[in-house]
Parts: sequence; C-alpha cells; structure tokens
Amino acid sequence: MLCEQLGVSKSGFYAYLKRKDSEVMDSHRSIVEATYHRYEGKYGYRQLQLFILQDHGVSMNHKKVLRLMQSLNLRSRIRRKHRCNYASSVGGRITENLLQRQFKADKPNRKWVTDVTQYRVGETWLYLSAIKDLFNNEIVAYHMSLRNDNELVLRTFRNAFEKTKDVHGLIVHSDQGFQYTSYAYHDMLPQVGAQISMSRRGNCYDNASMESFFSHLKTEGLYPYDIRSIEEAQRRIEAFIHFYNQSRPQRKLNKLTPVEYRRQLAA
Repeated sequence: MLCEQLGVSKSGFYAYLKRKDSEVMDSHRSIVEATYHRYEGKYGYRQLQLFILQDHGVSMNHKKVLRLMQSLNLRSRIRRKHRCNYASSVGGRITENLLQRQFKADKPNRKWVTDVTQYRVGETWLYLSAIKDLFNNEIVAYHMSLRNDNELVLRTFRNAFEKTKDVHGLIVHSDQGFQYTSYAYHDMLPQVGAQISMSRRGNCYDNASMESFFSHLKTEGLYPYDIRSIEEAQRRIEAFIHFYNQSRPQRKLNKLTPVEYRRQLAA
C-alpha cells in the first residue's frame, strides 16, 4: 500500500532494502577492522565488541563481530596463558581464607586482592606488586622494584592507604608468599583496621582474580613488544595499568571501564 501511495515499485523497494543492508554491513566491517588495528590486533571478538561500543557507540552482537572478523581473516595475536605461580613461604604468620573465592564486592574498599609478579628483561628481573579492588576490578595501587623483598609490598600498601583513608573492615587477600607472612605486613594492616586473608597452601585459584589481571598485563601489555630495557618495561606496565583502569571496558562491569563503574556509583 505504501509503495502504491509513493509510486514506488515493490522490486525497487526491496532493492533499496538490500542496498541499505549492504551499506550497513560494509560500515560494520570497516568499524571492526579499524577497531582491531587500533588495538594492535591483540583482542578477540568478545573484547572487540566492547571496544566497538565504547569507541564508536555501535551496539553489535558478539557473534556478528566474530563473523566479520572471520570474513576479514582477523584473529587475536595473543593467546592467553594462565599460570599459577605460587611461592609458599616457610615460617611467618598464616591466616585463614576469609575471601573464600567470593570475588565480588558491593562497595569500594570492601575486598582487595594483591600479589607480586615478575618480568625478565635480559638478565634482570623487574618485580611488580599490585592491589586490585574487587568492587570494580580497579588497580588501586602498585609499585615496581628490582628487588623482591618486603619493602616492595609494604610500599604498595603505603601508596594505597595514602589515597584511601577509611579502610576499616576491609579484607585484603593474598597468597602465602613470604612478604604476606612477614611480621611487618601483619603489623601494618591491622593498624588501619584491615583484615588479612590468605589462600590455602599451594592453591593459586584462591587468588584467581589477581592472577587474571597479571595475565592480561603480560599478554596485552608486555609480550607483544620487543622490550629491551627495564625503563621500557616500567613504562609499558604503567601505561597498561592506566589503560586497564581508564579505557578497557569489562563485561562483568556492564561493559564499563573500572573508573567509569566507580564514578557511576558516585553519581
């Protein structure tokens, strides 16, 4: 009826719809390709879907993103490897597992997870200590050093407590590494009202959320690059943490970045 009123043939109308669908498909294909290359080909279709929504405001089904990537012969350049690097301590103070793999928090500064990882440049090791808030998966503090010692961890927590004054009742979860069983660590946290929680011996999955962040850091922020100096490694780590907090949307956070998710609560 509408075709008759407008003086348009049915065949012409359907030809228009076909051209329109083709134009939309070409546009989506271009968006997928541009977004893939913008992020250096690091990401698969699920994460790419979030970047497309964030950067272009285009809501695209993840299956469609996958089909378009396949048609363009695009695939993630990285393969995530999850390794449980668990170092058990001898002696020191051990506490029970208060977290119990409950990796969700309803408010900021209720549950933090922490750990230390290492990255090798030539014959030198760079150590990173980081703290992650389970409310929005934000890295709230970190510190790097060429020495894997108690001061590495203590400095990280001093940085965190300088930014966050009220942490009374906070649960801080770690593995049983020697820094976390040290007397200095067990003296520092109770002084600010925080509770200490620890993974069971030899069970890295009790701290899987922190392990997951380190996996993202290395596979997205370090391994794709030919890093020749400690200074470059430090810059890459700092840049990735900023990107992770500010610009990397997460499906578990309603497709928002950690900082956006926290600001949404404040609003």
